[in-house]
Amino acid sequence: MGHDLDIRTGRHCVFALHAHLVFVTKYRHCVFTDQHVTRLEEIMRVVCVDFETDLAEFNGEGEHVHLLVNYPPKVALSRLVNSLKGVSSRRMRHEFPELARHYWRANRLWSGSYFAGSVGGAPLTVVRQYIEQQTRPV
Repeated sequence: MGHDLDIRTGRHCVFALHAHLVFVTKYRHCVFTDQHVTRLEEIMRVVCVDFETDLAEFNGEGEHVHLLVNYPPKVALSRLVNSLKGVSSRRMRHEFPELARHYWRANRLWSGSYFAGSVGGAPLTVVRQYIEQQTRPV
């Protein structure tokens, strides 16, 4: 068996759980610049560390972001998503008050919904390449 860096071990398990997450802005408004996407990545990396989760890949466009996370079985994906969206929304609205014009009705940065896909059907290299090829806003 070959050595795979994406396989992790826990106290009682060996696992390779990856999820492709997509978060869309409220009303799908195109609000992010490269500076916003860069800061979102920093914020989300910190949240992932708190959950003992590896943010393997991150990128985004003007109205959405993609994440590839490698998470342990003890983490409920819905709790991780809730923290990622909640913390990033609060911090982004605080650090970038100009974003307020895009969410004034709802006082939320993110749409209430999200996409979570189990990654396994396509090789991780394909998913990583797909996320890398997202066109960052200027």
